[in-house]
Amino acid sequence: MIDLHTHSIFSDGELIPAELARRAAAMGYEAIAITDHMDQSNIDFIIPRIIKAVEALKNHMSIKIMPGAEITHVPPALIPDLVKEARRLGAKIIVIHGESVIEPVAKGTNRAAIEAGADILAHPGLITQEDLIFAKERGIALEITARKGHSLSNGYVAKQAINLGIPLVINTDAHSPSDLITKDFARQILLSTGIEEYKIDSIFQHSKNLIEKALRG
Repeated sequence: MIDLHTHSIFSDGELIPAELARRAAAMGYEAIAITDHMDQSNIDFIIPRIIKAVEALKNHMSIKIMPGAEITHVPPALIPDLVKEARRLGAKIIVIHGESVIEPVAKGTNRAAIEAGADILAHPGLITQEDLIFAKERGIALEITARKGHSLSNGYVAKQAINLGIPLVINTDAHSPSDLITKDFARQILLSTGIEEYKIDSIFQHSKNLIEKALRG
């Protein structure tokens, strides 16, 4: 399992980075990205601390740990500058909190995330056809999520992405230990969205590709 959307105590998660990584490793994870919620108020506080934890742990665990960021509920016009700032500070995986059907995310957030070149547009809800095509052009991955509530639009996202050839990833958006999942359960979630079984390995591979790209960068 590769999970590129998780949270630690640096935002609203329950675990410190070391325990989050250890619990993920114990469940057979290959890699994890710690992507705490950020805006202008805390981006320069959180990313350096995640990086410090990752550097300390990297030679002591079998799992790859990536420092990341989830830019959350930020006005769309401010997203590009925050993506640039997150990368400058050392975040390797940039997630944008998309227009989930269960939260009042500002309209235009999905579009701004794609324009800004984020790595993953998380739980993008009923993303428009125009933005779907734009995501394909820019190579931005859309997220299928294991997170309750946000997962309500998984079927729509999966159908549209598969039809248009947009890359997909599956993440947990984990906030607590019980949110972590096995690769077999991830496979079940993907099958439940209507994705055909023969396409699932390519979704797992895309997560690997994002990790490899991040490590090269």
